[in-house]
Amino acid sequence: MTSGGPGSDGPSSGRRSTAWTGDAAAGWAFAFAAVSFYWAAGGTQGLGTLAETLREQAVARDQGFITVIWITGALKVLAGLLALALVRPWGKVFPRWMLLTAGWGTGAFLTLYGGLDMIGAGLGVIGITDPVDPTGARWYLVLWGPVWLAGGLLMLGAVRHYTRQSRRSPGDQVVASLA
Repeated sequence: MTSGGPGSDGPSSGRRSTAWTGDAAAGWAFAFAAVSFYWAAGGTQGLGTLAETLREQAVARDQGFITVIWITGALKVLAGLLALALVRPWGKVFPRWMLLTAGWGTGAFLTLYGGLDMIGAGLGVIGITDPVDPTGARWYLVLWGPVWLAGGLLMLGAVRHYTRQSRRSPGDQVVASLA
């Protein structure tokens, strides 16, 4: 345990690398962006898994809605790039505070959004609330909520990895201030 190597979180850490979370978060974001771009371009596969109001807007090709889908696709690409910046050397070109703020904020938002999606849909499915769209509620419980939740947890894992990798020891900070 004296060597960091490619499978650890740092020199002499003895921990296995968690960089895979950033790669997985990026893969999640890019795949999710591809779905958004597919739907924005007119694709119809998978629309049946959406809430009825969203499905109707997509089928009607409502321009405002389609614009929002293109924008969400672009935001998902940015989330993928953020995830990679957290675990790849080229991410060091960004200030630490910026990556931490964007990473924690994005991860928290995605996690909360997915979790609340699942809670709301679950309450509707079991009959505690009256879902507007029972079929959509089921899909949000078993597909969309977990997908958002997974993306959030992966992003939070990437931020945790970055936090560990970018943390400076007090001695490093003193040396840096003298330079």
